[in-house]
Formats: sequence, C-alpha cells, structure tokens
Amino acid sequence: MIFKKSDNPGSHERHLLRRNNNPLFQTRQSELNDDSMMVAQEKDHNEILKFHEGFKKVLNDTINLKPNEESDVILELKNRLEALYEQAHRIGDDQSETKAALKKLLDVIMVSIRKGAGNDVQAHQELDQEETARKAHFELLESPLVADILNPDSVISEDDLVPCLLSSSKDELSKVLQLFDQTQLISIAVRADELITTLLKEKQNIPEAIENLIFIQGYIEYISNMERDSGE
Repeated sequence: MIFKKSDNPGSHERHLLRRNNNPLFQTRQSELNDDSMMVAQEKDHNEILKFHEGFKKVLNDTINLKPNEESDVILELKNRLEALYEQAHRIGDDQSETKAALKKLLDVIMVSIRKGAGNDVQAHQELDQEETARKAHFELLESPLVADILNPDSVISEDDLVPCLLSSSKDELSKVLQLFDQTQLISIAVRADELITTLLKEKQNIPEAIENLIFIQGYIEYISNMERDSGE
C-alpha cells in the first residue's frame, strides 16, 4: 500500500479500520487498499480544514467580546466552543494544543457568565452543575468511538452501531454505554445477541464480541439495580 495508516486518524479512517476484515459488519466490511484509504484520509483532511476555520473565527470573536456584551452573544459563543471541542476529538492529527486552547477560552466565557449571574445563588448552583456535567462529558470524548457516535454527521450508521460496540475494547465500551438510556441499551443487547447468534451459526470465531455482549448485559443489570434501589 502507498497510503499508510495515520498516526492520529480522523473519524473516516477510524471507521474504515474498524470495518476492515471484521465479520461483525457482515456486508459492511471494508476493503483496505490505496483507494479506500485515500478517500478516507481526504475526507478527514477536509474536516480538519473546516475545523480550523471555525476555530480561528471563534478565537477572533472571543477576543473581540465587549466588556458588557449581551448574554445571548456570550451563551452562543459558549455553545460554539463546546461544539468545537467535541469536533476536535473526532478529526485527525494531534489536536491536544487546540483542545487546551478551547478549554481556556471556555474558562474565559464561564467567568463572564458567572459575572453576569451576580449574586444569584441559584444561578451559580446551576452553573456548578453544568460545569460538573461538562467535565464528565469531556472525559467521555477521550474515547474516539464516543466522539464518532456523537458527531451530528456520524460515519457510524444505525446498522454499524452494534458491530462497533461488539468490536470495541472494554474501556471504550464502558464509556460508550453511558450515552444510552436503559430502553436503548436493551434494544442494543437484543440486536447484538441476534448478530452473534447468526455469526456463530456461520462458524465465525468471535470471542471478544461474546464477551462484550455479556458486558453490555451486565451493565444493563447494574443500572436496573441502581434505578430500583433509588426508587425504594
């Protein structure tokens, strides 16, 4: 192959590699060759260019904030920064410096928002809760699969979701499962069981997929017990 795997692949290349010679994807298996790698890497490169355009604009808009800027303007800027931080986790190349810069810009914006809240105790409590949720969300984004699933234009189709989960590491799976509610998880487990049953009939060797299904079922039981205990 002329085109090598990237050291820090973007979402398109990652998904190409997930599907390569992976029986869990059945008809969605990918063929890893120069053409498919070139297409995936080109798409990822275009997303990097688009991301950096957005980053430059949001940086400029943050710098040019007025001392007494309207709250709507500040909140809209915060939403853009959070969206860019998500995007930074799914694009290719090393974006560690850019992600650190986005976090600093968010800190600046949050200072302005807290200042606008004045002495409103309830508003500050809500901001504390929001920061806690944001921190947990950002930690989940460290999983490439989480970042890819949360992408509004995700490369992971509905049909690819279960094969992705059954192909992932336990650490990644534990993060991804937090994205779904109990009803969604039960549906995922049923579909995963059906897929594994089909592949076992075809004599496919899929021990990791079976382990992941057991992990998913155990997670469902765990959150079911948590909900039951909290309701008592």
